[in-house]
Amino acid sequence: MKESLSKALAAEFIGTFALIFIGAGASALGIGGLVGVALAHGFVIVGFAYAYGHVSGTHINPAVTIGVWVAGKIDAGRAVSYIVFQVTGGIAGALALRWVLGGTETGLGATTLARGLRIGEASIDVSPAAGCFLEAVLTFFLVNTVLNAAISGKAGNLAGLAIGLTFAFGVLMAGPLTGGSLNPARTLGPAFAAGNFADLWVYLAGPILGGIGAAALYRGLLEPS
Repeated sequence: MKESLSKALAAEFIGTFALIFIGAGASALGIGGLVGVALAHGFVIVGFAYAYGHVSGTHINPAVTIGVWVAGKIDAGRAVSYIVFQVTGGIAGALALRWVLGGTETGLGATTLARGLRIGEASIDVSPAAGCFLEAVLTFFLVNTVLNAAISGKAGNLAGLAIGLTFAFGVLMAGPLTGGSLNPARTLGPAFAAGNFADLWVYLAGPILGGIGAAALYRGLLEPS
């Protein structure tokens, strides 16, 4: 069991490191615009779902781990261990990105609430409450996919693709508004590396609430009998 847990924690650390290093890195560099950033995140999740899914489940996201725990599919001790290594991996990924980019001038792909976003003639300011709601809804969709495609086993070998695509469409919609985090570790890493914790609670509370909501729905209604 110790060997199994140690392998799982290594997988969670490496996977979360990659998600921040590649996903936040693509955001910092503006590679391919919004579509490129969404695909960078989605590709990392798909790749590591197939690389490490059999080892740890490839949560690489505290909101997913909390959702899986609420759904009764992981014990509390293992869940806490996962979260510690996810957060640590996210911070390490952001610090590595800061070193590669030579500082924080690019913003390190930090997730921030839109201020004065121009859409046609409209100027949009996303309030913390609206940002929290958006992050909760999109993380609900993500954890819903994890539980119903992967945990239930209904999607078979396509589960990793379904999860990666769900994350990608979340970033496509929320990217201009909140940065499209859907993952506390995705926000914590760049925030720590850049020393900017503005509106951090939005990116902790929103995804966690969304994950809990998806888990409650799964356990109460959708879980296969």
